[in-house]
Amino acid sequence: MSETVASQEKDESTESTGSTGAAGPSEDAPRAERSSEDQLVREGDIAGDYLERLLDILDFDGDIDLDVEAGRAIVSVDGGKDLEKLVGARGDVLEALQELTRLAVQQSTGSRNRLMLDVAGWRSQRRSELTDLGRTAAQEAKDTGRSQRLRPMTPFERKIVHDAVAAAGGVRSESEGEEPRRRVVVHPAG
Repeated sequence: MSETVASQEKDESTESTGSTGAAGPSEDAPRAERSSEDQLVREGDIAGDYLERLLDILDFDGDIDLDVEAGRAIVSVDGGKDLEKLVGARGDVLEALQELTRLAVQQSTGSRNRLMLDVAGWRSQRRSELTDLGRTAAQEAKDTGRSQRLRPMTPFERKIVHDAVAAAGGVRSESEGEEPRRRVVVHPAG
């Protein structure tokens, strides 16, 4: 089946580029966006199949939802009572599972990907908590005039905090330290 898919993609690629050169520059951009989104949907499908097989092996129930957002495939697994086991302490198991899923997609597509995996809504809940933490640290830095050093976080977590601090205004943030002890520091402006 993968040979058929590859053959169809090659045919579609040949059709979309064409040899007549009739497509003008204005048509190339939407076609490139569609091609990029199609690739992300394909990555999500591959990841979904991989995770479905994993859930079957583990005998876990879960519904898999695929989406494309901000230039990346997002795969969510929800609904099963055992899914918390796939999150682990502070998302450690989820991070490892995401990396394995990315590798499975890479093996199938031959290219790296930025796929994001969420299990049992943990990442979306964590995003909300970290946004609040970033806002609180920003306000504390403004109120006290002192830098606020947060506990070590994963790159995913730090990005969310940096975004929340940037939105707060009047403060700035930076990451310091080395993995796995890298942390966000929020400084008052000025």
